[in-house]
Amino acid sequence: MIIGITGSYGAGKDAVAEILQKMNFYHVSLSDLIREEARKRKIELVRDKLIDLGNELRVRYGAEILAKRALEKVKDGENYVFTSVRNPAEVELLQKREDFLLVKIIAPEKICLNRLVSRNRENDPKTLQELRKIYARENTSNPASQQLLKVASMAKITLNNDSDLETLKNKVQRLVKDHLFELQPKRPDWDHYFMDIAEAIKMRATCMGPKKGAMIVKNKQIVSTGYNGTARGIEHCTNGGCQRCTARHLGKIKSGDYSLTCTCCHAEENAIVQAAHHGISTNGAIMYTTFTPCSTCARMIINAGIVEVVAKIIYPDDVGTSMLKEAGVKLRVLK
Repeated sequence: MIIGITGSYGAGKDAVAEILQKMNFYHVSLSDLIREEARKRKIELVRDKLIDLGNELRVRYGAEILAKRALEKVKDGENYVFTSVRNPAEVELLQKREDFLLVKIIAPEKICLNRLVSRNRENDPKTLQELRKIYARENTSNPASQQLLKVASMAKITLNNDSDLETLKNKVQRLVKDHLFELQPKRPDWDHYFMDIAEAIKMRATCMGPKKGAMIVKNKQIVSTGYNGTARGIEHCTNGGCQRCTARHLGKIKSGDYSLTCTCCHAEENAIVQAAHHGISTNGAIMYTTFTPCSTCARMIINAGIVEVVAKIIYPDDVGTSMLKEAGVKLRVLK
């Protein structure tokens, strides 16, 4: 899970991050990413110059650039806390992830000031007037600048840090416990799982035509796969093994012209043949294919005893589709 932290200056964002770090969260500060850039450019690490540099990066590379760089540090299976989230575009990018939660930290203005005065950093405000100037600078209408109020409005959770550190710790621990499982990435359903695999299978295709992938599944187990290309032992189409495909790409014949024999096997055909080659029954199986079958493959599917075809893209062969329907083979186009 990734917990994003936003809130006003002095509200306790760093305190929340420290608590999460003690819970084995990795801390990624978007401000630290600006500091990294400032060091490269030998820019003085003071607040005003860092704000200007952050704004420059957003103008040059897009308002979400800091969030992009932060995500580059994320490793699968680990928990992270992102701090210094200050631009709506950063939030929009992060919220595309199922495992991201933006939390707004709030505290009364006077408490924020007291905390800042107590920590006694050189550039921290010492009066409410100075603090409000910082608030104003962090809340502009410039889409490439800091817009903390708008970012705060995008938070799903508000955490009130108006008490002591122990109370804050309990609140943070409860927050993680309440959202830990709901923020786990969702698994794809079986149809999309198998179709994604078919998409990977098609990358092995050796035909110069559109790459296609297919697989046969029984009881949610893959029993065979296939992609389009020349037969085993024949020179690959991509190396000139198919006379028709070569002629078509040289502009000698048009697509759909079969005056020359095509020596490439279709993905569905190869999946069925591979099952037969290894002695695996296809009776009662489901076929997943990146395109709806042509009439030739439809005949093979019917005779192989396959009961359902799940496809991603409609291939313009109404004969094949009508044959499957007449034979009682269920055809679904996956959305």
